[in-house]
Amino acid sequence: MPGEPFQRISVEDARRMLEHGDSVMVDVRQKDEWVAGHVKAAIHIPVDEVLSRVDELPTDKNLLFICAAGVRSALACEMAAAMGRPPERLFNVEEGTPTWIERSFPASYGDEP
Repeated sequence: MPGEPFQRISVEDARRMLEHGDSVMVDVRQKDEWVAGHVKAAIHIPVDEVLSRVDELPTDKNLLFICAAGVRSALACEMAAAMGRPPERLFNVEEGTPTWIERSFPASYGDEP
């Protein structure tokens, strides 16, 4: 959407970007959602902690934010942009984790990365 400091992408786009090796997935859902299933090797930072934990996000990779349906992840993208992360490196995975798991893309459960 015009004016947003991030790009909207599908789970397929996200998977390709992760396979390329220049991106990292950041899951911004709550802990109970995370343990029920998440993108394999994702970083878990709940949306209400993004501002205080922004230093944990890599600066040399694209940041792919994901939640359940794309709303909290869009907010996380906005926060990362407000904290100085370049908009061209911020991506919102619109379809969310449930779609990722439904497509049988690499996933982990519990506290596994």
